[in-house]
Amino acid sequence: MNTVTYSVPSIHCGHCVHTIQTELADVPGVSRVAATLDTKQVTVDFSSPADEAKIQAALREINYPVAA
Repeated sequence: MNTVTYSVPSIHCGHCVHTIQTELADVPGVSRVAATLDTKQVTVDFSSPADEAKIQAALREINYPVAA
């Protein structure tokens, strides 16, 4: 099991949090998603076949890109 935390500056409201958690939960291999409005961070627990590239791609696809 791997865990990553990303800074996602485009989180602005509870709907953003819900969208991120719902969409990332659909990525195969993702077991837990916690998005936080206050810190604008997303923490993801995952294992294969998920990887950081797939998680970041999913975030970009729903318009919540990871901060550089």
